[in-house]
Amino acid sequence: MVGFDARNKDTINPLYMCRVCDLILRDPYQLFCGHRQCKSCIEIVEGEIIKCAECHEKSPKNEIMPDRGFRNDMKSLSITCSLCLWNGSFKDYEICRGELQEHYLSDIHQKAIISIIRRLFSRGINERHERVSGMDVDTEQGTSNSIITTTNDNMSTPMQEIYETLNILASGIQTLNDDTQRLSSESIRLQSSIESVTQEFSSIKLSIQEQSSFLDGVKPNQEILQQDVASLKQKVDDMQYVSYDGTLIWKITSFHEKMMDAQSERQTSIYSPPFYSSPTGYKMRARLYLNGDGNARRTHMSLFFVLMRGPNDAILKFPFNYKVTFCLYDQNPQQRHIIDSFRPDIKSNSFQRPRSEMNIASGIPKFFPLTMIQQEGNPYVRDDTMFIKVMVDFGDMPKTLLPYALSLNPGLPMHIQQLMVKQETERRAQQQSQQTPTSPANHPIRSTVPPNTETQSGQTIFNIIPSPNSTNTSDRSQDSTNNQNNQDLG
Repeated sequence: MVGFDARNKDTINPLYMCRVCDLILRDPYQLFCGHRQCKSCIEIVEGEIIKCAECHEKSPKNEIMPDRGFRNDMKSLSITCSLCLWNGSFKDYEICRGELQEHYLSDIHQKAIISIIRRLFSRGINERHERVSGMDVDTEQGTSNSIITTTNDNMSTPMQEIYETLNILASGIQTLNDDTQRLSSESIRLQSSIESVTQEFSSIKLSIQEQSSFLDGVKPNQEILQQDVASLKQKVDDMQYVSYDGTLIWKITSFHEKMMDAQSERQTSIYSPPFYSSPTGYKMRARLYLNGDGNARRTHMSLFFVLMRGPNDAILKFPFNYKVTFCLYDQNPQQRHIIDSFRPDIKSNSFQRPRSEMNIASGIPKFFPLTMIQQEGNPYVRDDTMFIKVMVDFGDMPKTLLPYALSLNPGLPMHIQQLMVKQETERRAQQQSQQTPTSPANHPIRSTVPPNTETQSGQTIFNIIPSPNSTNTSDRSQDSTNNQNNQDLG
């Protein structure tokens, strides 16, 4: 139930009005701010906080108390009924309004209505009498009173009908009034809910804006973290293949995808994981241009050696002048590997002590023709995977032993492979020393090539499979080199 309505509510002191329903206070409760609201207007508010409709100060619902003294002060208010001409004190109005149907049937309410009806009826009789009799307006008082008395006697039956009609109307008005109050209470509750939802929506909107600002601030840091994670992942992946004996077996997966990237120039080259000559030695890696580099572009794969900055460079010997050998594995049992090697140009910046993360790559631009690697079913790519071995020779292994050394099972420990190479070297030397020389005419003719102290290269195809041979020790560098092609003998 909301507050009380009255015909003269606009003239009543605003102190006695509820700011929520804009009616006379019913069961007034005083908020912390001093303002008052109807008990029902407080109860319909959801939540534990009541917000004053006038000053917006908040009060805990469970600490708000009824203001009985103020309610006693209201009893003397002069009230005019909102449904009839009844007037009296608020005390009587509050009682009769509490039982509205009884109020409509009360003597005071019925007398007020009957008085109005009588005045209206008398006015109608007088007007009809004047029209019928044609008499002057100034008729004798006795005659007029006689007419009214007669009329009143004749009104008993119609008044009874009116009384019954009023009972019916009172019942209908009570129902309508109940519906009105229910709808008013529901409207106030919905209005309170809308305000609460609006506040929550504003709070959520502000929270979203704050989170958006936070995410905008985090985004640059997130990109940096992603780069760091990618770098760490690359380092972890590289550590799976790291070696400390001067050799690297490089497994290149997703070959065809990488080849398409190279042909479209999305990524023209790929790097191998780093490897070391010893735990305290040189740090190195290989760089492969699958679609070729420089003059070899679109004709050959280009394979280069890269000297990297290591943690122990200060105590190592530079320039780097050890022979580098590349081997492209034939994955068939025939093992017809592609082998090529070169000796560094000690004048080139590529082999001086690194001052940056990596020196300029140097190696063999025309390592292997693309026409062969792109053939369907070629033995060098199996299951979309290719294997390349990089070997740095710190012991000046004879070129004739390279095919033997590179054909050894890579699964054997390195010291076992070195022992087998040593035994093979001794066996060949012993076999050569046991040969008895005959006449000069029977001596085999062997062609020799003078060694070159700067650059020396040659390509050997295991099982003597002919292939193009080209040597270049520059990868987009301006260093001049002295290149010479050699063919392994024996």
